[in-house]
Amino acid sequence: MEKKKSNGFKAFLERKDIVFSAKRYGIDALGAMAQGLFASLLIGTIIGTIGTQLNIEILVKISDFAKAVSGPAMAIAIGYALHCPPLVLFSLAAVGYAANACGGAGGPLAVLFVTIVAAELGKAVSKETKVDIIVTPLVTILSGALLSVYCAPFIGNAASAVGQAIMWATNQRPFIMGIVVSVIVGIALTLPISSAAICAALGLTGLAGGAALAGCCAQMVGFAVMSYKENKVGGLLAQGIGTSMLQMGNIVKNPKIWIPPILSSAICGPIATCVFKLEMNGEAVSSGMGTCGFVGQIGVYTGWVSDMAEGVKSAITAMDWIGLIAISIVIPAIITPLIALPLRKIGWIKENDLKLDL
Repeated sequence: MEKKKSNGFKAFLERKDIVFSAKRYGIDALGAMAQGLFASLLIGTIIGTIGTQLNIEILVKISDFAKAVSGPAMAIAIGYALHCPPLVLFSLAAVGYAANACGGAGGPLAVLFVTIVAAELGKAVSKETKVDIIVTPLVTILSGALLSVYCAPFIGNAASAVGQAIMWATNQRPFIMGIVVSVIVGIALTLPISSAAICAALGLTGLAGGAALAGCCAQMVGFAVMSYKENKVGGLLAQGIGTSMLQMGNIVKNPKIWIPPILSSAICGPIATCVFKLEMNGEAVSSGMGTCGFVGQIGVYTGWVSDMAEGVKSAITAMDWIGLIAISIVIPAIITPLIALPLRKIGWIKENDLKLDL
């Protein structure tokens, strides 16, 4: 009898497309959350920066609209990744707003956890009653709102505390933490998870944000330049301003091809923190974007503008630009192929190991 109930519950979950897995929540949902952030907070920040610099008031207003809906945008993106039916998906707008508002500085992580629970509960009751149009949004919004009020502040505070600890440690030990943060976030960028969402969830800015940006750029530019022989201009652009995640299939076949970009991250990180003192004072999500659409670099620039407006920074100097360009492009473009050279000679990296199907 017990086995029959178990099989029935399993069948129910399958019918509802509720899958408890690290991939579904840690890769699909997290990656979608980053896209929701990009389509609201990040793009709004870019529009606002342009509006402020060119003194175009309507762009500043549009920027405010876009940034205001970051919570709902994240939640709906997560719901889309979890294959939510329409009524659940639309109801998640309210859930995302509540979780982001209650989560404070760690709002994105609160949105992720709360939305997953609310979405799965909404899916569970969807189309199970004759008054679905009432029951489904009611369950989705009530569960999400209650979790937001009673749990989101703790989730947000925990995420914020971790992020603050990382940033404090980076300020205290910029060399060591420059390596650690750069390597870890860089690896996350190439893996099928979202480095941008991780940085956003932890609120990773300042010197630690600069190290994270350095690690991401080292992966993207490093793979792009290192594989130029195999992939030519198309591969250079696809990886350099797209994503180094394109190499994951090749990494699975030969993990040794990952050594040069990882070592490049380890070198670029402390150069960013100790030599150029590169800080990401724009939106935290930009710290995990690298050179993808040059969003990371735009984030650094918006941070400079913001610091100047607050009186923290007097001017944008030539050294600021030199540091940003060197860390983002020049240094990883030079050192990654140099590190790869001996690995090619000893046969660890063979011809076409980095070839992409473009």
